[in-house]
Amino acid sequence: MCGIVGYAGSVHAACGRPLEVCLNGLGRLEYRGYDSTGVALAAPGMEKVEVRKKAGRLKNLLADIEKSPLPDATVGIGHTRWATNGEPTDLNAHPHQSRDGKVAIIHNGIIENASQLRLDLQTEGYTFVSATDTEVAAKLIGKAAQEIIDAEGTPDIFKATRRVARMLKGAFTILVVDSRQPDLVVGVRHDSPLVVGLGDGENFLGSDVAAFVAYTKEALELGQDQAVCISADSVIVTDFMGEPVPEPRRYTVDWDASAADKGGWESYMDKEIHEDPASVADTLLGRYDDKGHLDLDEVHIDADVFRQIDKIIVVACGTASYAGLVAKYAIEHWVRIPVEVELAHEFRYRDPILTSRTLVVAISQSGETMDTLMALRHAREQGSRVLAICNTQGSTIPRESDAVLYTHAGPEVAVASTKAFLAQIVAAYLLGLYLAQVKGTMYRDEIHQTIDSLKAMPSKIQWVLDTQSEKVQETAARMIDARSFLFLGRHVGYPVAMEGALKLKEIAYTFTEGFAAGELKHGPIALVEPGEPVVVIVPSPRGRDVLHSKVISAIEEVKARGAFTIAVAEEGDEDAGRYADVVFRRPQCPTLMSPLVDVVPLQLFALDMAQLKGLDVDKPRNLAKSVTVE
Repeated sequence: MCGIVGYAGSVHAACGRPLEVCLNGLGRLEYRGYDSTGVALAAPGMEKVEVRKKAGRLKNLLADIEKSPLPDATVGIGHTRWATNGEPTDLNAHPHQSRDGKVAIIHNGIIENASQLRLDLQTEGYTFVSATDTEVAAKLIGKAAQEIIDAEGTPDIFKATRRVARMLKGAFTILVVDSRQPDLVVGVRHDSPLVVGLGDGENFLGSDVAAFVAYTKEALELGQDQAVCISADSVIVTDFMGEPVPEPRRYTVDWDASAADKGGWESYMDKEIHEDPASVADTLLGRYDDKGHLDLDEVHIDADVFRQIDKIIVVACGTASYAGLVAKYAIEHWVRIPVEVELAHEFRYRDPILTSRTLVVAISQSGETMDTLMALRHAREQGSRVLAICNTQGSTIPRESDAVLYTHAGPEVAVASTKAFLAQIVAAYLLGLYLAQVKGTMYRDEIHQTIDSLKAMPSKIQWVLDTQSEKVQETAARMIDARSFLFLGRHVGYPVAMEGALKLKEIAYTFTEGFAAGELKHGPIALVEPGEPVVVIVPSPRGRDVLHSKVISAIEEVKARGAFTIAVAEEGDEDAGRYADVVFRRPQCPTLMSPLVDVVPLQLFALDMAQLKGLDVDKPRNLAKSVTVE
């Protein structure tokens, strides 16, 4: 979600190396976030940590430093941000500082209990200049550092950081520098990545090895709830209580700096597909308490208003509209109110029926999709409430909506959306469960069970990536000369089929259509000829056996006409294995969760097809990431 880099060099000779390493690392990490950047430097003799940060891309920070150079230093930390807490502004950019300015920190993740911690500090007289959770951690670490000095007489920023890490809830990687200990950079991690780069007379930290691979390929892996303190010639790893970690795992990076901007992946799309599990997990973060009670802090619509909602209209385009179609099945089932899904560019031209009791949900990855923006403006003019589901803080659609539910998928660079699709489904599911909670249409234990099912999905998605990728690639190689594809699905498998078809259109330039499987006999079967590839999303045989049987019948029908059939089916589904030519397997999961795993092999299939054709998967022809015109 954010890119972080840290550097510790010789304390005996301040120089420009810390700044150089931080800026070069940020350049290679900019794919992780690009709405603001910043650095913090320390050296012997500095009264306070030197901080410089700017909203916008790295070039803005570079221009500012060129205009007003920073001093030489011995240690440094740098950050490139994808906003999840506070809009992308200079004030909200990292690093953030302690009250006395002697400590500076950078942070990747979400601190779920930041609001309460902020209130506690405010009662002690602390003030805040930003809207971020990170500044709360900065103030806490500064406070702890001073308490240790008062108690022990000497600074110990490593101990102070560990103390605060034990107080934080959520997911976080935090790097810290202290002007009183200008030879050290400290890091802690919980549910967020941090790696150590091992150099000669210098050491590094990074959110991934791209941060430092230009300087060293030797790395050390940090485990969950571990802390690290680096200097020029030492690396100390402990748990949050300060107990040493025996023999942390070392490894050698097997790719060079030229691939670092994609984190070592061949393409952004490949990287982003492999971030599907994290996008689901991160979108769930901070949305429920220990008892499973949903608490959507950023949704600033009163619960009484939600109780009065009697219809939902989802407006979106492309992939986002298919996420809305998936959500329709779940929300209608859970909340028992009608859900319509409209293509945003058609919405206001058909004179839709809107009232004050209609909730319009606008889904957009970028938050700048013009068709969706115009649809939400029309809805608000008609007196309806609008809630945005968006991946980009500070963008236009959230600003013009009554409420927003942010996905936390992190920056998505490839034009063809992948991980954002999964995050949009999860966010829409959270909205549906919240409506069920306030309307009382589900029992509390039912909501808890559904949340538990969502929490289990990242590992199931990872299973698909780990076990099905080779089979998908082999199948793509067999299909490389296919002129067209049909995709079929029923229930929640129908929008998944359309999304799979769209991916193949977008990046492999193959004529592809997605249909509801029940429509097969009403026209599309006329397109089936010998060798025609037909991809079928097969529902679970558990629970809805009738639906499963009907989809298996569809496979039999197209095979009888010579089709080459590819099924996406559950582990243990013997019928799918019996009738389909190829089966991409998914682990067992509830029906409404299945789109989160079913779409993954289809994303991989489109990627492999495009790569085998030698196409640019990240920047397909004629397309743009954000469509800002109608």
